Amino acid sequence: MNRQRKIDTETEHRLGEMGLENFAPYLMNRIMGRYNNAMREEMAALGLTTPQMRSLAVLSVIDGILIRELAVYAVVQQSTLSRALDALDRDGLIRRETDAEDSRATRVYLTAAGREAYHRLWPHMSAAYKAMFKGIDDDEQRAFVGTLQKMLRNIRKHDF
Repeated sequence: MNRQRKIDTETEHRLGEMGLENFAPYLMNRIMGRYNNAMREEMAALGLTTPQMRSLAVLSVIDGILIRELAVYAVVQQSTLSRALDALDRDGLIRRETDAEDSRATRVYLTAAGREAYHRLWPHMSAAYKAMFKGIDDDEQRAFVGTLQKMLRNIRKHDF
């Protein structure tokens, strides 16, 4: 117990010395918060939530993905994802099918309406993405994305 308390105190002190503006997790959360806010108006116009938008985006790249994998890629808890998929299914934007190899697993597919909704979202997603990299040259952007990919490999729990 004392050891844990000592570690927590040291961590707090180091964060205080470092400052929030130099703490990568804080910066990443701020950036994603702004990105999601930039998307909010268009999502609302389509009647979508952030988990639904993320699901459509992932499905636009990996159609027919298992729900458990979609939760990881969309960075959404499985219970939240389940509600999001229920709404997307109800609105005809996705369809769910039992996996051919594992009857306990379900795969998710975009419908034509889902693909159309994603295509309406993409220009806004792209604009918000470009705004994040304004004034950052291509080499610096590639290096940054490469660093993020390495960081994800360092902390990920899945093989993808």
